[in-house]
Amino acid sequence: MSNATMGNTVPAAHQKGGRGFGGRLVFALILVLAGSLVWAEPVAWQQLSERERTLLQRFEDRWDGFTPEQQARLRRGVERWSSMTPEQRQRARREFGKWQRLTPEQRDRLRKAYQRFQALPPEQRQRIREARQRFRQLSPERQRRLRERWQNLTPEERQRFRERRRQRLESSQ
Repeated sequence: MSNATMGNTVPAAHQKGGRGFGGRLVFALILVLAGSLVWAEPVAWQQLSERERTLLQRFEDRWDGFTPEQQARLRRGVERWSSMTPEQRQRARREFGKWQRLTPEQRDRLRKAYQRFQALPPEQRQRIREARQRFRQLSPERQRRLRERWQNLTPEERQRFRERRRQRLESSQ
């Protein structure tokens, strides 16, 4: 279960394959499975609300085998799911389906990128979110060209690009 708890919010232009669904994927994964680990007491299946039992029905046979933290995480997911609009739920289903189709290696890369993103200062995370939003507003053709351009750079060229960008960001603060 913990294999699908993290996603990626790195700009789509920086993702291998250029799928560009990282931010939405993060939203869906956090929505369904993620959450910080907290100490919790185990909860018996019958102690769950009717709504929780309905939404967690597929876990009924395994419920008692989950750790209290896993149970709490799933219950928080039910709360978030219940507060979503039908459009948000549809998008979450779509994005989670994409996550499930990824290879274990792709999932691992996304988890690591997410961890790196989470370790950044809030201002830098916000700048990345804004850059990703600007990228998403580009035409699909322009997005494709930028992805191809990034993928054709050597590792050294990518590193130089990152360093120049970091310097520009620091000097603009």
